[in-house]
Amino acid sequence: MEFNVNDIKTLREKTGAGILDCKKALGESNGDLAKAEKLLKEWGLAGVEKRAGRATNEGRIFIAGDNKKIALVEIDCETDFVARNADFIKQGQKIAETCLEKNWSAPNADIENMVKDIASVIKENITLKAVKLVTANNDEYINSYIHNGTIGTVVKAKVSNPSIATNPEFTDLLHKLAIHVASFNPLFLSPAHADKNWVKEQEEIFHKQTENDEKMKSKPANVIEGIVKGKVNKLLSEICLLEQGYVYDEKQKVSAVLADFGKKNSCEVSITDFVYIKVGVSN
Repeated sequence: MEFNVNDIKTLREKTGAGILDCKKALGESNGDLAKAEKLLKEWGLAGVEKRAGRATNEGRIFIAGDNKKIALVEIDCETDFVARNADFIKQGQKIAETCLEKNWSAPNADIENMVKDIASVIKENITLKAVKLVTANNDEYINSYIHNGTIGTVVKAKVSNPSIATNPEFTDLLHKLAIHVASFNPLFLSPAHADKNWVKEQEEIFHKQTENDEKMKSKPANVIEGIVKGKVNKLLSEICLLEQGYVYDEKQKVSAVLADFGKKNSCEVSITDFVYIKVGVSN
């Protein structure tokens, strides 16, 4: 498989590695981008926590809903000028409200036509990137947050005492957790929710890194296994929502914040799901 300049550019944006290193990785992987990215990680030239390339598209996130149902829509455009255009914002919000009303949870022809209508007026290439619908069960409640129009998040939580749902402190907590997700962009809810294949790949990367480290070659296999396990656990603590330091007090884990709130209000609160969307970044 051959590779070209665009492949090198894509790999650089996803990993932050240098041009020569990207060329070498693509050469050894026969042009396979996924394999090349993994090689760069194994060589220690790319951060293993990198989730996606840096955003290059312009656009905006739109959110509509309440504490039981929320629709998120991402619409991309060519320029930041259009992303700030009043008509673009008005019509994008209308699309989000329509998705909420009709319970649309994914792109469809009707939404695409609404987006085309915006493009026909604004005269710029405008595309529908994502549509998500988050709904809550009877004992669950949701809250959302939009950061600068380019990041949209939703947090869904379960509470054992329904009367707590009307407590302003509970609403405030959920909103702050939505802000936390926007700030820290967790990959998983907890280590138990981490994708097994993803964890296995990280273990392989860390194993390869130790093999490439001269100082590690003399260490026993059980010591290396312990080191690899420690690195994986550290990584999981950084990318799992419940294990992360809370955005308003990083000395406290998010799980501890939930426990403290539950103790104070004689109830149990647990996060059951979250959503993170950023303009220009694949989901």
